[in-house]
Amino acid sequence: MNDIYIVGVGMTPFGRLLDRSVYDMVGEAVGLALKDAGASTADIESAYYAGATNGVLQDQTAIPGPIAMRHLGIEGVPVFSVENACASGSSAFNLAIMALQAGSCDIALAVGAEKMNIADKSKMFAVFDGGWDVATVEQNKATLLAMGDGVSVPPGTMSERPYSVFMDVYAALCRYHMKTYGTTQRQIAAVAAKNHAHSVHNPLAQFQKAFSIDEVLASPPIAYPLTTLMCSAISDGAAAVVLCNAAGLKRLNGAAGRAVKVLASVIQTGTNRKLDEPHKIVAHLAAKKAYEIAGVPPGEVNVAEVHDASAMGEILNAESLMLVPFGQGGPAAERGDFTVGGKIPINPSGGLESKGHPIGATGLGQIHELVTQLRGEAGKRQVKKARIAIQENGGGLYGIEEAVVAVTILAKA
Repeated sequence: MNDIYIVGVGMTPFGRLLDRSVYDMVGEAVGLALKDAGASTADIESAYYAGATNGVLQDQTAIPGPIAMRHLGIEGVPVFSVENACASGSSAFNLAIMALQAGSCDIALAVGAEKMNIADKSKMFAVFDGGWDVATVEQNKATLLAMGDGVSVPPGTMSERPYSVFMDVYAALCRYHMKTYGTTQRQIAAVAAKNHAHSVHNPLAQFQKAFSIDEVLASPPIAYPLTTLMCSAISDGAAAVVLCNAAGLKRLNGAAGRAVKVLASVIQTGTNRKLDEPHKIVAHLAAKKAYEIAGVPPGEVNVAEVHDASAMGEILNAESLMLVPFGQGGPAAERGDFTVGGKIPINPSGGLESKGHPIGATGLGQIHELVTQLRGEAGKRQVKKARIAIQENGGGLYGIEEAVVAVTILAKA
């Protein structure tokens, strides 16, 4: 990676922040990241702004990044607006790294933000409509929902309230895993219960209340086997990361002592695979590439943050990242292997279903957590002796899986 470092991270609380604007949240996150890095706006030589809903919800199309940066006084430098669904923030991070590797700058900023909670609820849900090929919507639905065929849906386990069709897709993915590997609803609930317990110790999390497995199972249904407490909410928030190369690190006096090294940053799109080809899953391909670049095997990973818009996402991604074998994510979750203090702690932040999921900020929020862990600054959710961390962040749908996936590997410097 040619000595690429994270020297500053900043994040707002995630949640239903009705009194805050996008620019207000961006300002807080960037301000915290700059302070953490011992830098100022004048040090930023390139900026990458991630967001997927600014155009739909705030009518700020075309140039949200340049406008957000000018509000902060970051001007006269390259600024890019990045949209890549739920992987927007991780994509901004990856682009910043490429600029540093190319030598076009020494210090770069990646920031993501969303203001998703607005008065018009119908407009809020509309932001998800473009998360797949809009020219083939009915075909998309048929292909994805068919994955759940063969598993009986118990009466009373489908919500009568409106929600995004993507929740039905997540449920179909669950049912496919259940019939293929024997995964149970209780194992999926164990992931959610664990993440809600982790979030109690994260002051920036949207929800900070612990729930038992039985309480997760008893929460209102969304789409079988998913219940409300297994799914992420609509969230507002912002997160920012200051990165630099070796030359930039020398310029930032005092930053070296808390810098975290980037070992790999991979963005991967999928292939036209079949359902029974797990070795071709886009997240698995991205992980293999990232491990090779980093020179680190899966067994050396100490902590992970993975994309869990539903709790099933953690099981799927733990398997794709080779933290457990395919089909073993459910039993591992039920044993407590993914809990802080367990064999391989996953989502110590609380994950998306507890920490929150402001789309463009999500990936950078994951990076924020992993940097905090590697610095040993996570308090009661701290993973002991954390030295190697991995992040997985997916976005959109194409075919039978995510349209794009990011995998990042970080190390304590």
